[in-house]
Amino acid sequence: MGSSVLICDDSNMARKQVLRSLPEQLSKDVQLAKNGLEALDILRTNSINVLFLDLTMPELDGIGVLEGIKSEGIDVSVFVISADIQPEMQNKVLSLGAKAFLRKPVQTDLLVDRLQEHGYL
Repeated sequence: MGSSVLICDDSNMARKQVLRSLPEQLSKDVQLAKNGLEALDILRTNSINVLFLDLTMPELDGIGVLEGIKSEGIDVSVFVISADIQPEMQNKVLSLGAKAFLRKPVQTDLLVDRLQEHGYL
């Protein structure tokens, strides 16, 4: 499967950690964004299948990105990766269309499980 991936997190270390956690078949076509505004720009101009999205970022946070994706009708599967594990936040991102919520730092086996559940592996 040829899937394009976007990793959006303001932390360079976190972006690299997610990138290292990706299975080989998803790690070939990856773009990186440092904040939500960059992510939306990339999503508007590229065909991205999977977005790994942090919530707390400068410029535009993950909730703003999810709202933008929804309002603009952008077709992308979003997996939120965040340290904010409050049930209310998890419910909010899922109600905005995220496929799954993963705790930061992401564990490779859980990431693979969620990708398999949604047909990306």
